[in-house]
Amino acid sequence: MDFQEFVNNIEPMTCIISVEKFSDGSYGNIRLVAGNKAYIDSIENPENISSNQMLNNKFIPDSPYEQYIPKDLNFEAAIYNCAIMKKPFHTYIHPERYSFWIDMYMMPLASSEPNKGYCTYTQEFTLEKNSERMTNISADVSSAVLQTSLKLNGTRDFKNTMEDVMSDIREICNADRCCVFLTDFKERKCSVLTQVIAPGLDIKPMEVHMRENAVDFFDIVETWPDTIAGSTCLIIKNSSDMEELKRRNLIWQRSLENAGVESLVLFPLEYNDETLGYIWAVNFDTENASKIKEVLELTTHLIASEIANYQLVDQLRIMGTIDMLTGVYNRNAMNNRVDWFIRSRDKKPDAYGVIFADLNGLKQKNDNEGHSAGDRLLKGAAEILRDVFCDGEIYRAGGDEFMILDCKTEEAELKKRVEKLRRDSEDPKNISFALGYYFDNGEGDIRKAMRTADERMYMDKERFYAMFPERKRT
Repeated sequence: MDFQEFVNNIEPMTCIISVEKFSDGSYGNIRLVAGNKAYIDSIENPENISSNQMLNNKFIPDSPYEQYIPKDLNFEAAIYNCAIMKKPFHTYIHPERYSFWIDMYMMPLASSEPNKGYCTYTQEFTLEKNSERMTNISADVSSAVLQTSLKLNGTRDFKNTMEDVMSDIREICNADRCCVFLTDFKERKCSVLTQVIAPGLDIKPMEVHMRENAVDFFDIVETWPDTIAGSTCLIIKNSSDMEELKRRNLIWQRSLENAGVESLVLFPLEYNDETLGYIWAVNFDTENASKIKEVLELTTHLIASEIANYQLVDQLRIMGTIDMLTGVYNRNAMNNRVDWFIRSRDKKPDAYGVIFADLNGLKQKNDNEGHSAGDRLLKGAAEILRDVFCDGEIYRAGGDEFMILDCKTEEAELKKRVEKLRRDSEDPKNISFALGYYFDNGEGDIRKAMRTADERMYMDKERFYAMFPERKRT
């Protein structure tokens, strides 16, 4: 067949790709045999959106594909399945190394050479994601994606739903384990959101692997983007792929080997150009790799979106209940808690203590040393209160005033803590509080408890300034 003449009759960007086949079923060189004008322009024409993202801007027939893009195991797997296994292939993806989406089609071609297979490779680019192109999928893949979408949509229990979704994905992959990591590259932190292990397998939880790893596990996680090397994911199916991983990332490859991992799928979870985490499946059904990849390429978009929403809601909850300066609960959270005591029909604590703590000297600190010094004083005060009233709920009720609600400590112990903190406050080297408390032993009127504690705090403040008039605020 005259491959050049063949592709010249195709309008979209198309080339012919050959795959060298070995007797053991493995493969060798993958080459770009011939390309039509549209395809060659995608490499050579500087005005084409892909040209400046190629490794080489000169198309040479029968060149190894790695002359134009980095070695990509996913691309190689698709080409092999098409050219050697004679399976047509289509996908619509956004590899990290490109600024555009690629709609790619591969069709197997007949070959008279026993040790070489051929296929066509046709591509179209879109600058923005096209949802219609993403829906052009098989019925079984569509069913799996729809099931994930329905479970995630409107869930009230995010973590339980995620575990359910990951159980489905583990079954699709027939994997030993599926796991979702959350990552924070700014803070260099990662955590396990959820993990699912195949029934009957005695496998250490991922948290244990992370603790027992010879290096900080984030040191491995932060190598994953380079290891994926601009592709959409990383799929290791066999020893040959594992050797490629060894070449790219020896430390991680050894870590996987020590953990008994023979195959894996790793997909980044990306939302608005930010990596929120990763999904991985280990020791999966490698014969089903193509379907697994197709399912995860779509479901990861849904999962990443849901994680982003969950994190946003959690952040809004924190902003609505936590004082951003001191890290204790804010006045809004205090009002909601008091309202619960007054209005809720839920069972209330049999006894509780209310403590008001007013920070002495904040105004002088602000006036004499500036508001940054005042902020440091407030942070230090909150830290002391957390240490002393470790069983309590601590609220910043106002500028220099804190309220502590303690439903766990006995009255005698609570009194000891208040008195110790009061004595410490008389030392000018220490952070100083005016304190008042009330212990409700079954009355159930939190408004009375708060009013009495507040009155006693102001009495203590007058006592303090009578002893130390030079520290009285003006």
